[in-house]
Amino acid sequence: MADDSKIKSARPEARLPKGFRDVTGAEIRAQSRMLQTLARVFETYGYEPLETSAIEYTEALGKFLPDTDRPNAGVFSFQDEDADDKGGAWMSLRYDMTAPLARFYAENQQKLPKPYRRYAMGPVWRNEKPGPGRFRQFMQCDADTVGTDNIASDAEACMLMADAIEALGVPKDKFVIRVNNRKILDGLMEAIGLSTEADAGRRLTVMRALDKFDKFGHEGVRLLLGAGRKDESGDFTKGAGLSEPQIATIITIFGNQPSPNKHLQTDDSGRAQVKAYIGPAFWLGAPKVDNLKTLDFMSSILPINTTFQKGIEELRQIATLANASGYDSSRIVIDPSVVRGLDYYTGPVFEAELQVPDLPERGGGVPEWKP
Repeated sequence: MADDSKIKSARPEARLPKGFRDVTGAEIRAQSRMLQTLARVFETYGYEPLETSAIEYTEALGKFLPDTDRPNAGVFSFQDEDADDKGGAWMSLRYDMTAPLARFYAENQQKLPKPYRRYAMGPVWRNEKPGPGRFRQFMQCDADTVGTDNIASDAEACMLMADAIEALGVPKDKFVIRVNNRKILDGLMEAIGLSTEADAGRRLTVMRALDKFDKFGHEGVRLLLGAGRKDESGDFTKGAGLSEPQIATIITIFGNQPSPNKHLQTDDSGRAQVKAYIGPAFWLGAPKVDNLKTLDFMSSILPINTTFQKGIEELRQIATLANASGYDSSRIVIDPSVVRGLDYYTGPVFEAELQVPDLPERGGGVPEWKP
């Protein structure tokens, strides 16, 4: 007589891996419509579609290189024993669309137009801790220009983003594109004394902390700038280890919090000028501003800081081109609090922000716009 318990125990349990999700009918159809809409906008701007492999050699992912066992810093990886490389080559599911684009362009640049515009849409995978709304597999849509350092390409990217969001059904007065420049942030880091090569790691930690204002609030960011922060699960994130005066200065500058500036010392290089910056930080978060007037004011903050002024000039070009193209300061806003691309961006950075409450949901969890 057969032992039913052994048969049952041999059956795999029907369960979805942590951090992944199943997508069904209504959401699949909505996503398809969304991707088709985005493709139309991208092609209107002259971008060509490109589909790259879901798997890349791990070395092509830059900092995500294999260690002694396997690369696990954010990517799903495996070793290909059949590769030509002695001992097998490490391969990874793509982490984003940028590394595959860089690899494709490097292989084919001789026959590609200059500049090369391409858009790509597809799933990406991240071996990171999942959370509410944060999955290990998700859809990414990219539109990139390669082969030029003309700032007009960055201005075009801002306008493209605005047109794409509007095409998806969000009225133009219900969102803004916020733009900053990493040179602005780097210049301010110099002004508060975090500019040496020895400070590189702390600068990166500071930038990562500043990117968490929306998520953790000022107190959470303050902890990340200091000794560190423990989250609700008990996991501890080591902080930048800055002094209290440095933390107070940074929070004041990037957090738009009024301060008597008692921690700013005029005998430190650049800090006297930062005083002028902290008090009237009136433009941060403002719904409608004059970008060129904002930049004129910002230019007076650190007039002898070359890095800072270079960032100002690049932002001025973006604002001027946007204005000339009909995208005024109510749609594309210069906002020095924007922090993006912490490991690799060196120039303009931008993000979209909805100016409406959370959108209602319909069947399948698909957001539906209701003006």
